[in-house]
Amino acid sequence: MKPLGITGGPLFECRDVHYAYQGRIPALRGIDMTLSRGERIAFLGANGSGKSTLLSLLDGLIFPDMGTILYAGRVLTEAAFLDEAFTLEFRKNVGLVFQNPDVQLFCPTVREDIAFGPLQLGMDETTVKTRLEALVETFGISPLLDRSPHQLSVGEKRKVAFATVLAIDPHVLLLDEPTAGLDPLTSTHLIEMLATAAGTGKTIVTATHDLHILEDIADKVYVFGQDRRMAACGTPAEILADTALLQANNLIHRHSHHARDHRLMRTPQV
Repeated sequence: MKPLGITGGPLFECRDVHYAYQGRIPALRGIDMTLSRGERIAFLGANGSGKSTLLSLLDGLIFPDMGTILYAGRVLTEAAFLDEAFTLEFRKNVGLVFQNPDVQLFCPTVREDIAFGPLQLGMDETTVKTRLEALVETFGISPLLDRSPHQLSVGEKRKVAFATVLAIDPHVLLLDEPTAGLDPLTSTHLIEMLATAAGTGKTIVTATHDLHILEDIADKVYVFGQDRRMAACGTPAEILADTALLQANNLIHRHSHHARDHRLMRTPQV
């Protein structure tokens, strides 16, 4: 079997996707998009616009109430994930880094957390050890290996959470607010790492509200509106130049006493 998502055709397709929490709290309304292999995509939106929800749908953690999501031509449904071969191949190829690293870290030590995914996917211990050593060097987390993840700082947890996903070497990286809570130096390091990953052909989809990093992380931007619909799509330069679009979707604001725009630094929830 060829790896899913690496053969011909679109990588992900969303067709009129709707989702509501508890069946009554709308999170997404009528989302249509096609994501191709090797693209760098940003989902840009203010608090509650549905970015994180769409990442969870793309990762097969939840499923649309209406509409269809396809991965490499196969519809993502609960029934699809009953197929063990498909599930194994999908989980090897698609990795999600949650906004809250505490959701991702659950083993007694950092070392075990990083090794957990590859071991669960059936990788041999030698390969796992090699990957662990490489990631420890990349993130500079050697002193953390035998510590409990829950004793770490936010920045340290986020580094470890990234390492747990990169340990499986997925073809697709889904990132939810990757720079949230990070100091500028760590954020810069992370963005450089994503650029390196993109250079190897990985598909990188990033949900963010941070306009400052947009041009560094994406070639195409989808803007999510407060009505949970798609408001616009364009290059980072096109989106950043459209002040009216950004203001309308609560991404920048203008103080009444002077004309200088300010970025809104928010913490998205859905």
